[in-house]
Amino acid sequence: MTHVILFHHAQGLTDGVADFAQRLRDAGHDVVVPDLYDGLTFDTLDAGVAHAEKTGVYTIIERGERAADAMPADTVYAGFSLGSLPAQKLAQTRPGALGAILYHGGVPAAMFGSDWPATAALQLHVTAEDDWVELLEVEELAEDAGAAELYIYPGSAHLVADPSLNEYDEEIAELILARTLQFLDRLA
Repeated sequence: MTHVILFHHAQGLTDGVADFAQRLRDAGHDVVVPDLYDGLTFDTLDAGVAHAEKTGVYTIIERGERAADAMPADTVYAGFSLGSLPAQKLAQTRPGALGAILYHGGVPAAMFGSDWPATAALQLHVTAEDDWVELLEVEELAEDAGAAELYIYPGSAHLVADPSLNEYDEEIAELILARTLQFLDRLA
């Protein structure tokens, strides 16, 4: 069993994010999914991003950090898109972090003021032509982390692993889930 904290994307804690977390639990992992939006969800990504910008991205990262205070040191930090920011920061800066799984996001390690820690594993999942992701930045992060697992899927859809959204791609989502479970099982 691996301890995981999973942060939602800009549309909020959707049923799809909750379902993804439940599938990780069903596979035997301890998964916490904090609501960084206090119950708000948005029908479109643009509306969710507007809310995140109004709230402040750094405020959302801080909410993620506070939510992680209750987690044990040996946690895997995971996040979808916007949620990849608190996940990445925590994996880079919290002593004892096992690693991070970043879905549809990731930034160069330098953004959080440190190199990627040698003791933290990293797995990244993005689509090749996603307008919301800077592929070069994700590739730079994977290179900085050394033995990172970077998976680039075909297409341009963004939140392909959330079954409650129109961008959902069942084939890619199942592959993401299988690779996530393999990663978590190796860290257990």
